[in-house]
Amino acid sequence: MTSSSPLAFAAEFPAATQADWRAAVDAVLKGKPFDKTLVGRTADGLAIEPLYPRAAAAEPLAGRPAGAPWTIVQRADQPAAADANGQALADLGEGASGLALVTRGAIGDRRGDGLVLDGLADLDQVLDGVMLDLIQLRVDAGTAAGHVAAMIAAKTERDRLDPSGLAVAFGIDPIGAFARRGTLESWDGAAAKAADAVLGLRRRGFAGTQVMADGRVIHDAGGSEAQELAFALGAAVQYLRLLEAAGLGLDEARRAIAVLLAADADQFLTTAKMRAMRQLWARVESACGLAPARLDLHAETAWRMLSVTDPAVNWLRTTTACFAAGIGGADHVTVQPWTAAIGLPDAFARRIARNTQLILIEESNLHRVADPAAGSGGVEALTTELCEAAWGLFQASERAGGLVAALTSGAIQADVAKVRLARRAAIARRREPLTGTSEFPNVHETTPEVLRPPARLPRQADTLIELPAAAKGERFEATVAAFARGAVRAALSRPKTDTIFVDPLQPIRLAEPFEALRAALDGVTARTGTRPRVFLAVLGPVAAFTARATFAKNLFEAGGFEAPIPEPFADRAALLAAFQASKAQIACICSSDELYAAEAEGVAEALKSAGAAQLWLAGRPGEAEQSLKAAGIDGFVYAGCDVLDCLGAAQAALGM
Repeated sequence: MTSSSPLAFAAEFPAATQADWRAAVDAVLKGKPFDKTLVGRTADGLAIEPLYPRAAAAEPLAGRPAGAPWTIVQRADQPAAADANGQALADLGEGASGLALVTRGAIGDRRGDGLVLDGLADLDQVLDGVMLDLIQLRVDAGTAAGHVAAMIAAKTERDRLDPSGLAVAFGIDPIGAFARRGTLESWDGAAAKAADAVLGLRRRGFAGTQVMADGRVIHDAGGSEAQELAFALGAAVQYLRLLEAAGLGLDEARRAIAVLLAADADQFLTTAKMRAMRQLWARVESACGLAPARLDLHAETAWRMLSVTDPAVNWLRTTTACFAAGIGGADHVTVQPWTAAIGLPDAFARRIARNTQLILIEESNLHRVADPAAGSGGVEALTTELCEAAWGLFQASERAGGLVAALTSGAIQADVAKVRLARRAAIARRREPLTGTSEFPNVHETTPEVLRPPARLPRQADTLIELPAAAKGERFEATVAAFARGAVRAALSRPKTDTIFVDPLQPIRLAEPFEALRAALDGVTARTGTRPRVFLAVLGPVAAFTARATFAKNLFEAGGFEAPIPEPFADRAALLAAFQASKAQIACICSSDELYAAEAEGVAEALKSAGAAQLWLAGRPGEAEQSLKAAGIDGFVYAGCDVLDCLGAAQAALGM
């Protein structure tokens, strides 16, 4: 040992090896299978090992410029343009460095109450007082993206702004809009319009990106990380081909493309997903004979992870997601306000979303290190495995004729549905717990304030008024000129005969099944003034029943019942008297296996005689199942049971 050794004290101990650690673990497991006990699995089936060696040969990925913070993006998504403007100015004045215009019907408009932009006057109102040359602007407008791009072009020209000095991600994404809406006029028509808009914007000198490969539509619908990556990659490749066919060189075409991914509360998977996206795109660039260049990567905290119940937990979810996206190398990050699943977020909720990012950047200095996850064995392994899984899915869609063909056939929707249903089953059994919803619920919580939407929501049109006939390649310029003259978007026209209709990929939230059960009993409580109760029939001393009583309380309260844990009862008569005084229709016996063997059947018969409409027992019944059912037990609650089924049956006992 030398004094110059960086691990001088550790050097005095024998070196630990992977084999030493595994031997110690196996001794603790006492015969239990290592893989089933300690190795997790992602939705894509990727193994999550409990311990990884350092990836010493790994190099940092090229992402944001070294030491540069990501853009703090806030959503401008109030229905009325004037309200959205007030929010935007407040956000930009208090630390945000970018805006996302989220219009009605866009992928990011999950509640259906997004910003209405029907003409240049609306855009002017939203951006009144906003210095466009000082911020990053992202457009999330679905099928209207081309029209909003034309409005921005008209505004830039009228206001004599230099388009080369603006950082605008125009978000033109006909494939993502097709996946979300389930309709497409025809790929040839949509592709021609998209190419026309991109070429028009680039001729005008706009320096940002024009098309967006948006993976959120897959994530929102319940898809896996590899499915989201494969979709974004497939869309980007299809846009690359589209722009090359329209006359752009490959180098220029790739610089017109940005990618947007969801960031959720799985920190390591989110970080690995961001890194994998850059590696996947670099592989495409290399296949095109191009030296990989920096991809413009956007991230937004996931919609599906937000909950209505115990929404304060959303602070933790969005903070984790933002952290993961930031260290994963995202260039621009949008944090959804913690009350977004409830309604229009107010100023406080938006402030929390904004300050989450400010603290991570200004106080935690997360941006100071380029690709801090490089060399981490776990993150490097996940990144590589996600790349391989996503590349395989991408190749499958390519063999099917490309992303549009795979959507048209329903293959992508079917694959996403499989993952969504598997995850729903895991959530129902609480193998994927939702804190504050399926685990540790608080039935006495109050709902935070959200903004009331305008008494009359602005109506958004879906198509532009008829324009003079325009030759191919001139439609975008004609649209810009029309908006400059004051044109507005008109009512939705009938679908054309060649319109494609498919099953849309609609957004979900993971907590919705539990929230529906909870809402039903919240409604009963509001009407009657009393929350339905499950009586916990505890047997024996505290030490005998606490574990299972706590489990049962957690389970039933996740469905909106009140299930207080009582003090020990002196005898069976005291237990029955307490049950009758509670006026509960449902009871759950809670105790140890030993006391179940001695008392459960007798207590069950007594509770049924006392008027229990439904009777549960906490724990697996084992060989006593039939005798317990004969005594009156209607069901059993235990770790791994289908909690949604149990709660549904309990509500049915109330006549619901």
